[in-house]
Amino acid sequence: MHSNRPRRSLEVSLGLALLLALTACAAPQTKRLLAVAPRPPSAVELTGVPFFPQREYQCGPAALATVLNDSGLEITPDRLVPEVYLPKRRGSLQIELLAAARRHGRLPYVLAPRLEAVVAEVAAGHPVLVLQNLGLSFAPVWHYAVVVGFDLERARMVLRSGRERRHEVPLRTFEHTWRRADYWAVVVTPPGRLPQTAEELPYLEAVLALEELARWGDAATAYGAALERWPQSLGAGIGLGNSRYALHDLDGAEAAFRAATRRHPDAAVAFNNLAQVLADRQRWNEAERAARRAVEMGGAHTDTFRRTLAEIQARSAPSAP
Repeated sequence: MHSNRPRRSLEVSLGLALLLALTACAAPQTKRLLAVAPRPPSAVELTGVPFFPQREYQCGPAALATVLNDSGLEITPDRLVPEVYLPKRRGSLQIELLAAARRHGRLPYVLAPRLEAVVAEVAAGHPVLVLQNLGLSFAPVWHYAVVVGFDLERARMVLRSGRERRHEVPLRTFEHTWRRADYWAVVVTPPGRLPQTAEELPYLEAVLALEELARWGDAATAYGAALERWPQSLGAGIGLGNSRYALHDLDGAEAAFRAATRRHPDAAVAFNNLAQVLADRQRWNEAERAARRAVEMGGAHTDTFRRTLAEIQARSAPSAP
């Protein structure tokens, strides 16, 4: 992702020379995708995905509104313009689109830079917001669109793009324009629904961004969904406990941390955080045992674990008469 580079959105018509230049180059991902067999399904089109014709230079708000509405949130491009559109740059930055999706209670997940990931998400019912360079590397024309379909037998992609509700392009041409934007693509889902191609660590990093906005309820939902897919995920277990703790749900936090200690009996941080919750519930003996366990295991955060133990001992000590 190139968050420091302006992403401009222009309505353009590719000239014949440019189109020939695009199609003449190699398209290795297209070749690989079409060579895979079997390929069920070979064709999918998400006809129910909304369409918002873009205004001049404002494909960012239009594309973001498309995926947000598909996720169940009713919002117009006009409402998103103040959040993501930068008039001086006549466009939107990727980082602004991601942040706006989070502010509206959705989880944006940046896909692996592979055509297979885009196709898999569309096949799973998730439209994919992509960045394209409709120009050349030395004369870029940045554009956001939403992939809503594909036909592998005909080697075509279908997009919501610009003022076209159904913009069909050759798969090779799509790859070229997408490659010139460094293969950037994102799916936007409610926190409880994981992308089809989500990988554990990148997904947890995406959820962590919700924590930074103090969207603890959304984060807790997302971590819970992560545990359903990756039951042994220590990061998801700790994240779920921390989110519930931030929501003042001590029952939920305790349950999450206890589950993490059972799955990962050598995870000192899980015992440390459990000790904190137990101390807040004034269950001093249990809290001290958990804190001592964390200190005994040690590790990079040993000093923190020792402070937790010392605080519990101080709080639980009987007051002098």
